[in-house]
Amino acid sequence: MRTRYAPSPTGEPHLGNIRTALYDYLLARRYGGQFILRIEDTDQQRYVEGGVEALFSALRWLGLDWDEGPDLDGPRGEHGPYIQSERLELYRTYADRLIAEDHAYYCYCSPERLDEMRKAQQARKEPPRYDGRCRNLTPEERDKSEASGVTPVVRFKTPLTGDTVAYDVLRGAVSFQNATLDDFVIMKSDGFPTYHLASVIDDHLMEISHVIRGDEWLPSAPKHFLIYQAFGWDPPLFAHASRILGPDKTKLSKRHGAHSVLEYREQGYLPDALVNFLALLGWGLDDHTEIMSREMLIENFDVDRLLPNPAMFNAEKLLWMNGMYIRQMPVEELAAAVRPWLEDAVGRVDEGLLLQIIPIVQERIRLLPDIVEIADFFFNDGP
Repeated sequence: MRTRYAPSPTGEPHLGNIRTALYDYLLARRYGGQFILRIEDTDQQRYVEGGVEALFSALRWLGLDWDEGPDLDGPRGEHGPYIQSERLELYRTYADRLIAEDHAYYCYCSPERLDEMRKAQQARKEPPRYDGRCRNLTPEERDKSEASGVTPVVRFKTPLTGDTVAYDVLRGAVSFQNATLDDFVIMKSDGFPTYHLASVIDDHLMEISHVIRGDEWLPSAPKHFLIYQAFGWDPPLFAHASRILGPDKTKLSKRHGAHSVLEYREQGYLPDALVNFLALLGWGLDDHTEIMSREMLIENFDVDRLLPNPAMFNAEKLLWMNGMYIRQMPVEELAAAVRPWLEDAVGRVDEGLLLQIIPIVQERIRLLPDIVEIADFFFNDGP
C-alpha cells in the first residue's frame, strides 16, 4: 500500500488539508505501507514563499512522518523528484504522447476570446465550458495559429458522448455524462501542467495505490479517470472524504474558531490532541469512543469507516480534548511542555519547584499557556 499527501504551498496548512494527510498517513501505517509527501507547486500564481516550510513544520509537529518526499527519496530512488516544478519535462513528454495518440490537442484561443465565449454562454444561461473551436483544426489552420505567435495550451479531448464512470470506495461507481464535461486544459501556456494531468502522472509513476482526498475533488474525478483510460493505466483506489463544516453548516473558517495548524501549536494545543480530534472529523471507531491514542488510531483506521456526511467542527470539543490529554501527561513531561510559557512570562523557573506545582494545577490546565495565569505567582518575587 502506498498513499500520498500532495499539498500546494499556498500558505499555512488548514485543518481540512491536514486531516486528509492524517487519513492517508493512518492508512499507510495500518497496513505497513509507505506514506509519500509530494509538493504540488504547478500553480505559480498561488505559490506563497515559505509555504513548503510551513507544510514540513506542521507535519513534523503532528508526528506525521513520511517515507518518501522532497527531503527523503525512496529505497529504490526511482520515484522522485517529489516537487512537481522539478518534473516539468516529464509532464511535457506525456502531454505530447496524448496529442500524438489523439487524446489531446493544442488550443490557440486567446484569453479575450475565452472571456467573450463565457459571457455569451452566461447570457444564454448555459454552463461555462470550452466550445471546442480548436478541437479539429486542419493542418493549415494550425500552422496559421502557430504563425500568429500565440502560445497554446493543451486540452484533453473529452469524448462527446457516453458516460465516464469514476469509482469511489465510499460511494461505489459514480457516473458522469461526457456531454457535461468540456475539453479541459492539461498543460498551461506557461509550460506547467494543471492539477489534472500532473496528479495522474505522478500517482501512476509513484505507484500510489490509495488516494484519500476531500469530496470537493469528486467533480474532477471523471477527468482523472479519462486520463487514466487514455494512458491505459489502472487508477488507484479513491476515497473522497466528507468536508468539514462550521456549526452553522457553512464552509469552515476562522469565524467558527478554526485556525491554521501552526496557530494551534502557538496557542498551546498538544499535537496528539489535535491528531485525535481531526481523526474523528469524518471517521469513527464507534458511536462513543472519543479519546484515542495514535497507536489506537493506526490499529483501527480504515476507509470503510469514513463517514459520508459532512463533519461539524466544534472548537469547544477540541479544547476539552486538549485538557483531557494534558491531564493524562506524566508530571515531568507536562512540566517540560509548560516551562517555556512560564519562562516567557516570569523569567528563569526553578525546575524542582515546577515539578512540585504541576500535580496541584494539572487538572485546571486546558491549554499550555494556562500555566501562567494559574501558577506564575509561585515564581514571582515578593514585595
